[in-house]
Amino acid sequence: MTLPVAMTGHDVIGQAKTGTGKTLGFGLPIIDSVRVAADVDAGRLTAAELPTAPQALVVVPTRELCTQVTNDLLVAGKVRNVRVLSIYGGRGYETQIEALERGVDVIVGTPGRLLDLARQKKLDLSAVRTLVLDEADEMLDLGFLPDVEKIIDLLPAQRQTMLFSATMPGAVISLARRYMNRPTHIRATQPDDQGATVANISQHIYRAHSLDKVEMVARILQAEGRNLAMIFCRTKRTTADVAEQLTKRGFAAGAVHGDLGQGAREQALRAFRNGKVDILVCTDVAARGIDVEGVTHVINYQCPEDEKTYLHRIGRTGRAGASGTAVTLVDWDDIPRWQLINKALELSFNDPEETYSSSAHLYEQLHIPAGTKGVLPRAERTRAGLDAEEIEDLGEPGGGRRRGTTKPAGRSEGRTRDRDAEHDADRPAGRRERDRKRRRTRGGSDAPVSAEGTTTEAPAAPSAPDEVAEIADAPARRRRRRTRGGDQAEVAAEAVVDTVEAAAAEVAEVAAPAVEAAPSVTEEAPAEPRRRRTRTAEAPVETPVEVVEALEAPVVVEETPAPRKRTRATKKAVAEVVEAPAVEAPVVETVEETPAPRKRTRATKKAVTADVAEVVEAAAAVVAEAVEAVTEEAPAP
Repeated sequence: MTLPVAMTGHDVIGQAKTGTGKTLGFGLPIIDSVRVAADVDAGRLTAAELPTAPQALVVVPTRELCTQVTNDLLVAGKVRNVRVLSIYGGRGYETQIEALERGVDVIVGTPGRLLDLARQKKLDLSAVRTLVLDEADEMLDLGFLPDVEKIIDLLPAQRQTMLFSATMPGAVISLARRYMNRPTHIRATQPDDQGATVANISQHIYRAHSLDKVEMVARILQAEGRNLAMIFCRTKRTTADVAEQLTKRGFAAGAVHGDLGQGAREQALRAFRNGKVDILVCTDVAARGIDVEGVTHVINYQCPEDEKTYLHRIGRTGRAGASGTAVTLVDWDDIPRWQLINKALELSFNDPEETYSSSAHLYEQLHIPAGTKGVLPRAERTRAGLDAEEIEDLGEPGGGRRRGTTKPAGRSEGRTRDRDAEHDADRPAGRRERDRKRRRTRGGSDAPVSAEGTTTEAPAAPSAPDEVAEIADAPARRRRRRTRGGDQAEVAAEAVVDTVEAAAAEVAEVAAPAVEAAPSVTEEAPAEPRRRRTRTAEAPVETPVEVVEALEAPVVVEETPAPRKRTRATKKAVAEVVEAPAVEAPVVETVEETPAPRKRTRATKKAVTADVAEVVEAAAAVVAEAVEAVTEEAPAP
């Protein structure tokens, strides 16, 4: 009905149900009217009359529809060698600009990218003789009307304008009156098809629970005679989630939604057309213009927004005279919305039947084999899957990588790591080691926390020279990991305890005569905190000659090599030594009575006899031998 009117150059408004061939309704007149090199070879025009700028422009609302229309026009214009170029967002500018410089006859594009290239003076629309607005109602719904009007203002006033749409809202009629010249309105319907939907599509409406929908869909997809299937969702997140769950259940599914890059979207559509995946989960962006042969089932996972969306969704099946099945799952909250759609389309599903994945009528109406579960059997998993289709590099931002995936380490992260490394290099080695191995404390104290969660107090230092205190305190400064040889460590610990007890007894026997024979220096003063020196002169204290000689005698203590590895047994042994009764240093009574000074002098603190020094030396040697024996016998961690 459209071809005789459109090929004479008149403006046309074409209205027909989806799947009835609107693309070739305007595509064939365009291919017949453009002047190409084949006309020069046939003698219908000269080479000088052959235009170099685009002669026809087709404006579509979505990228998927742009690709679909381009492919159809390339197939139809193959004999005449018509050059068709698709221009839409998500691709790099360079390839599109190079194709425009080589020469193009027909351009199919989306409004945003077309207007962008026209403003950059890369796209010349001054020679366009035919303008087509495909799916005009969808362009109005997506907010493309201002861009479409700007594009129309760039075109010549003398042109042919054709407008095609499945529905004709008031805004489309207003657009036609403004920019079209006495258009012919053609509405194509079948004589026996009075409703708004195609008669050969079997429609099923079920009231389903949201937690049971995936299970229902998995069983519907195993119905008898099911070939390719499309599942429509309202949101991008739901689309990605449904595709992921179906993939886990063994189905070959792909997703198409706005959060994917253009390369990933085209990868899913190519895999669906090539049969590598047989389930396409998508939003309403793919409900327009996706013409794939063999789609037998369309499932509305969520209730559509309005009756137009419902028509375009179910129109993906039952195309070109084929039959199909449309299943709509309506949640309890969407019942009022569905009732409005049902009333607008004059359907008979005002109150959908409550249905679950185990309902008998679901199996009966959709011809699902009895005993079917929500997981595809392994014997039926014959599709190659989405990963078998490569992602094409379209020059888009991100290099075709799917949005939402983890980025590689960027420059900022690398700089942060370099800065941290430089900061570590400037600090001393001991400071770096201490920062890396900080001990967890409670209440901000420096005391370590034990395995049971209690704060352990450090044992009191013995009243012996500094050398013994350092030997006793050294093993408790660093925490060590537990070793697996727990039983061997306990046996070694018991041996150390016995050795240390014997050593303590021996030290006590040796030190007893010296303690009894040594005179005392002064009465033992109460322990006071160490104070700083002051410049105030202190009263001199007369010291006996015996004490002076004892102080001048050097106290030599053999240094014991620190063990390379300390175990829990070593810690326990040292703790036993620290807790052993300390050897009290003998004191010498003074000859002259002097008043007790407030501050203890160094001479008083270091008053130790030669006999006591020998005792301390013997004790240190015994402790060193015990530590070396335990270190050699303890198992390596």
